[in-house]
Amino acid sequence: MTRVLYIEGSPNKGYSASIEVCNAFLDAYRLAHPDHVIEKLDIWDLAMPEFDADALAAKYAGLSGTPLTADQAAAWRRIEELASPFHEADKLLFGVPLWNFSVPYKLKHLIDLISQKDVLFTFDSSGFAGMLRGKKAAVVYARGLSYTSPGSMTPASVFDLQRPYMETWLKFVGVEDILGIVVERTLFGPEGRVDRNRAIEEARSAAREF
Repeated sequence: MTRVLYIEGSPNKGYSASIEVCNAFLDAYRLAHPDHVIEKLDIWDLAMPEFDADALAAKYAGLSGTPLTADQAAAWRRIEELASPFHEADKLLFGVPLWNFSVPYKLKHLIDLISQKDVLFTFDSSGFAGMLRGKKAAVVYARGLSYTSPGSMTPASVFDLQRPYMETWLKFVGVEDILGIVVERTLFGPEGRVDRNRAIEEARSAAREF
């Protein structure tokens, strides 16, 4: 059975543009694929440990082949548990607001925890290989201002580290089929609503083919 994992990246539940567009995507997806399973991972309700001394020691022990202590093994099991939904899913949907040029710290925290050797990638003398090969991803990028309009005061080439970061990470862990949906000007009134409605229609259309 096909499984979709929706990673919700905004804490702004009632007003979030990324959540609104993702919900429209999922509504259309359910209609197109009623037999598929959709699971939600809200990073703001997710208990995530620090990547502390035990986790770091476990990482280097794994690299060197050294046996883990009980505390190190427990820390590493939690990291593997957090990565498990990504392995179990066939498709990934991310809702990602732009915070300070990049992604919310909670999402970065999760990515930093699970992006480990033999968890989401492997490497040897021939190079790196992502362990999520064959999966598809859709990412909704929400921005308060305009980053793509000609003459924008926040041009993407300078200020957008959000989309490049997500796409670089996804490709590194093996996801090559990536769809991006951008909703901008979320800080504006009617003008921003026009952009949000456009993104919603784009999301609905894309979901039917996802």
